[in-house]
Parts: sequence; C-alpha cells; structure tokens
Amino acid sequence: MDANLKYDLTEGSILQKLVRISAPLIGTQFLQMTYNLTDMFWLGQINANAVASVGTAGMYVWLSFAFLIIGRMGAEIGVSQNMGRKDPQAAQAFAQNAIFLALIAGILFGLLIHLFRHPLIAIFAIQEAHVAYDAATYLGIVAFGMPAVFLSSAITGIFSGVGKSRTPFVTNGIGITLNMILTPLLIFRFDFGLVGAAWATVIAQTVVVILALLAVRHLTVRPFPDLRLFVQPEPQRIAQIFRWTLPVTIESAAFTMLAMVVGRFVAAFGADALAVQRVGLQLESFSWMIAMGFSSALTSFMGQNYGRGSWSRIHQGTKLAMRAMVLWGLVIMAIPWLFGYQMMSLFFSDEAIITEGVRFLRIHSICQVFICLEYWAAGIFRGLGKTIPPSVSSIIGNILRIPLAYFLSRTALGVAGLWWAIALGAALRSVILVIWFSAYVRRLPREDVPAESATS
Repeated sequence: MDANLKYDLTEGSILQKLVRISAPLIGTQFLQMTYNLTDMFWLGQINANAVASVGTAGMYVWLSFAFLIIGRMGAEIGVSQNMGRKDPQAAQAFAQNAIFLALIAGILFGLLIHLFRHPLIAIFAIQEAHVAYDAATYLGIVAFGMPAVFLSSAITGIFSGVGKSRTPFVTNGIGITLNMILTPLLIFRFDFGLVGAAWATVIAQTVVVILALLAVRHLTVRPFPDLRLFVQPEPQRIAQIFRWTLPVTIESAAFTMLAMVVGRFVAAFGADALAVQRVGLQLESFSWMIAMGFSSALTSFMGQNYGRGSWSRIHQGTKLAMRAMVLWGLVIMAIPWLFGYQMMSLFFSDEAIITEGVRFLRIHSICQVFICLEYWAAGIFRGLGKTIPPSVSSIIGNILRIPLAYFLSRTALGVAGLWWAIALGAALRSVILVIWFSAYVRRLPREDVPAESATS
C-alpha cells in the first residue's frame, strides 16, 4: 500500500481507517488509565490520606487540559482539514503555530500553579491540615512537568491530524511504562513517599517530550519533512487556532472548576470520601478515556473528509462510529455491577470505604452510554470545525451539577447525593449535545463537493 494512501482518511474502508487511527489513540488512553490506577494503588498502600492529597492536587492537573487543548486541538483540526485539502504547506504552518502556543501555555500554567500552590489547595477547605499540605507539595512538583506535557500533546495532535497516530502511542507508552516503574521505586525503595510519586511523573513526562521531539523531527514517518519547532508566530493562524479552541478551553476550564466546587462538597465528608471520589473517577476513566481516544480519531477523520468535501463519507462514518460508541458504553456499564467490589478492594482495605466506592461506581454506571455518545458527537462537531456546540452543552450540564450536588447531599442520601449529582450532570450534557447534533446533521450536504469548495 502507498504510504500516503495508508494515512489518507478520505479514501478506502471507513471502518478500517477509523480502526487504524483510533487503535493507537485508544491504546494511549488505556495505558494512561492503567498508570493512573497503578499510581492510586501504590498511594493506597501508604494510606487513604495520600490518595486524597494527590486527588486534590490532581484537580489542577485536570485543569491544565483546558489550556493544553489549544495546542493539541489546534494541530488536529488545522492539520487534518488542510491535509484533506491536499495543502501540506498550510497544514505544516498550523502545526508549527500550535507548537508555539503549546510551549508558551505550558510554561505559564506550570509557573502559576507552582507559585500559588498553597492558596490553590486552600480553596478546597480540606479538614485535615496534613492532607492539604501534602497536596500542595505534590502540586508544586508536578508543575515542573507542565511545559513537557503541553508540548508533547501538541505533537500528538500533529501526528493524529495526518492519520499517523501510532508514533504518539509508542512515545507515550514508553513514558507511562517508565512512570509505572519509577513510582513504587521512589515511593518505597527510596522512601520518598508522596514526593516520589510526583517526581516519577515529572521524569516520565520529560522523557516523553524528548522522544516526541525526536520523532517529529527525525522519524522516517514524521508528519512533515521539514517541520520547524521554533518559528515566528503567524497572527492569522494563531487567531484561527483560538477560534477553534477557545470554546473547548472555556468548556474544559468550566468543567474542572465546577468539579472543584463539587470536590469542596465532598471534602466536607472527610478524607475518606475524597479518596473514594479520586479512585472512583480513575476507575470510571476506563470508559471516557477510551471514548476520548476514539473521539480524537473521529476529529481527524471528519477533518480530512470535510477538507476534501467528502460528505457521503462523513455521514457513513457518523453512523459507524455511533454504533461502536453505544456498544462500548453498554459493555462498560455492566462492569461495576459484576466486579465493583473487587476493583475497589485493590485500593482500600477498609470495608466501609470499599462499600462506598462500589456505590460510587454503580451510580456512575448509569451515565456511561451517555458519556460515549457525548464524545461521539463532540468528535464529529470538532472535526467539522464547530467547537461551540460541545462546549455549550458541557457547560450547561456541569453547571446543573452544582445545585444537584448541594440539594442531594443534604438529603438522606448524604455523600451518595454527590455521586448522583455527578452522574446526572454527565447524562444531561450528553442529551443536550446529541439533540443539538441530530438537528445539525440534517442540514449537512449529502453529496460530495470539490475540495476547494470546503471552507474552514
């Protein structure tokens, strides 16, 4: 097979191309999830307080995704649409500007969370002072890895945009594996405790960005033969990247900040409740991280076909992807009911904490199909350059979590009311987006148009 045709998502079997590009992305997310769970396992061997500390600091790592998206999604959309138009020069220009934005954003974000780590953690009003102190310590260390994370994520977006998602899978896989090895060594062998887990993460992130930079510049299957890493930014392309990504950035930041409000409600129930939420969300990520990988593949697929004007292919891909996502959601929904106790007992020995954790997982199982459909619709919207609908629906659904959390946690449900609020908020934002997408897709052309007629 011709190398260019292999990575061209506008021709050939739709299912085969979706599988080809999504498999490495899903594999990367699976490895990340495995690492997160392994990290939680080792922290759980210290005590539940360590899990609570890292979970609280992790909210700001989560917040970083809002700004990390600028480089990654700017690259994915700009590269995929222009590769679909057969304009590799414009695709490369978007890639270079996305790298510039990623590096600046990573440096600024890392600096801010390092300097203000203590007041940032104080927002949660954690009852146990030592848990708050450990959370600030962890956050201050992982801040050093932020530039590496932002930069490697933008490079992942470049590879994904051209359909070559295998390379990021390999580089991220090496970093995650290294992290999984270093974490127990630094925590227990060198007796660094929670600090060891933080430094293991930073070291692994540094290795990943070094490998990513080598790959994008020197690998045989690199996206562009002469990609430059440091270029003078082009205002027009920077502005276009912001037009694509600003709604998603606002969405992600709002999501995390609203989750922090819910986290403060959880903190009122003590460190054990925080630990349950942290581990529960990591276990639940088995669903949404895989869905996110598939969504990124859909963005690239839709972007290339939109740039080419292949509307019939876009509609076929939409139907195939929906069936796959619904099936995945149904499978993941059943797991907490079958194996919830065994999953939670890997991280905790206290029976009361395990029981609460199982309740968390089972409540959240009701929204898994909804979450998968949300990522399905969001991936298509973003590939078409329409980033506002996923952002608006997400913000509305997440805002509704706050009154739900406030009132339900004050009923006889107690802390379980918070678990219901999180699950119902996820289901609501998905319903809003899918209805919006159903109305939008009816207005799309059915016949293919010449590539030059497709506009960004």
